[in-house]
Amino acid sequence: MCGFSFFVHGSAPEVSLMESRNFVAAREMVAGGSWLIPTMNHELRLAKPPLPTWAVAAVQLVSSPTENLGILRLPAALMATLLVLFFWGLVKELVANRAAELDAPGRTAWLSALVLASSLLVITTGREGQWDIFANSFLVGALWLLVRGWRSAGSAYASFVGAGLLLGLSILSKGPVALYGGLLPFLGCYASRLNEERAGLPSHKRGALLAALVALAVGGAWPLYILYHVQPAALAVAQTEVTAWRERHVQPLWYYWNFFAFSGVWVVAALAGLAAPYARRRLTPFLPYVFVLGWLVFSLVLLSLVPEKKERYMLPLLPPLALLATGALRYWETAFARQQATHTDRRLLRFWAGVFTLACLAAPAAMIGARLPGFGPTTLRFGATVVVCGGLTLLAIRGGWQQRPAVLMLGSFTLLATLITVLLPAYPHWEARHGEPGLRRLRDARHQPAIQGLPWYSLKELHVKQVWAAGRAVPLLPKMAAAWKLPAALFADTSDITGAPALKRRRVRIERVDSFFLGRERKNGKWFIFLLKPKR
Repeated sequence: MCGFSFFVHGSAPEVSLMESRNFVAAREMVAGGSWLIPTMNHELRLAKPPLPTWAVAAVQLVSSPTENLGILRLPAALMATLLVLFFWGLVKELVANRAAELDAPGRTAWLSALVLASSLLVITTGREGQWDIFANSFLVGALWLLVRGWRSAGSAYASFVGAGLLLGLSILSKGPVALYGGLLPFLGCYASRLNEERAGLPSHKRGALLAALVALAVGGAWPLYILYHVQPAALAVAQTEVTAWRERHVQPLWYYWNFFAFSGVWVVAALAGLAAPYARRRLTPFLPYVFVLGWLVFSLVLLSLVPEKKERYMLPLLPPLALLATGALRYWETAFARQQATHTDRRLLRFWAGVFTLACLAAPAAMIGARLPGFGPTTLRFGATVVVCGGLTLLAIRGGWQQRPAVLMLGSFTLLATLITVLLPAYPHWEARHGEPGLRRLRDARHQPAIQGLPWYSLKELHVKQVWAAGRAVPLLPKMAAAWKLPAALFADTSDITGAPALKRRRVRIERVDSFFLGRERKNGKWFIFLLKPKR
């Protein structure tokens, strides 16, 4: 499942804004820049910790410098897989004493890992080479080792040291963000009356303290290094980031209300698990229901209190949500197998079958409506989609009306794998659907012979996605003072640069040699490339 979710067609979507920042910083590390004081377009890049950038740079060192997005996204895909495996271990610890484990040992944890690996938000985040998947993966691994240590009869110092190390790596991935949204609510609920096994916590105070010290040592090493070497810049960036939490991407308190939809194909099971009057009695034999629900709600509240909100910030909600959905799946398969299902259970299963059937019918209909090249009604992809989705529709009808939840579970995994394999290559075509043909882009203009072998500069700040497309740094000319060399290539957003103050300080001859558009449409803007030579 991880192979389909995170690795198949890894290069399909074009590079995103966050990826551009990460990839540009990694490219400059590999090109000879500092690994401890990262730069982005030759300017300090301190807004995010460097561990995900180190991972991308390491891949570049192994594979040689590349712009292949599938290769550059491998670290994120591997971290998403690690997240699933860590979650598998965490759930095994959390459900070890449940009554259902006697009948089917390990099934709840195994199924939980599969559900998490096939959840929509985990898939989209695990396919993007940025920071969130690293921070949350290490966090879940730390939770697994913490619970393992707390449940141990001995001192379990190895587990606590491992937990501290992973917490430190989470901090090195995205600062305290994951700790706030994932660690704090988990610890709060685990130490409260919501947790039936909290009695063992006092005997492991030293282990927990050891984990905290290791986490601070590992996670604090890079920030302290930065403070020592570039303190003014680091403090300015810290202030900017704190301000951003209050003023950037501000959304209302209820922005995350639809978090359950990000479970994707498991949305019906997730809603069933969230409905406490229905789920508490049914799911408790399979998992510590009250604790898991409290973990989810507490995390949701903490994330909602922060003014800055984005969809990917909901990632800490997915582990407890996946566990609740798994509890509903486990209850259904057990109840129907033992013929103990109620009328409500039957209606829910049929509703799930109906939603699944609509999803199967929507896939080929969307292919027809999108009218993308290579995905129309006469293509092999369309035929394969119709055959698979048609077979899954019959499977859904059989599973729903014959009360066989295992059939619907298998169908959900198959549908997801099919959509990723067959339809994900359509994503680049969908992104380019409004594009104007024939527009020259920076990836074309960067091969202009007149500017090869010269230093490149920009008159105004070039967007980081364009810097990535340039294949090299394009630093700001006004910040170079008198350090820039001639001849040089100059990128500008205007066709007339004769009045630029930065050029008046030097005697230069200006020659326009090329131009490029910033997007797939002319309205996105146009930049020009000039050749600067010394006046004789």
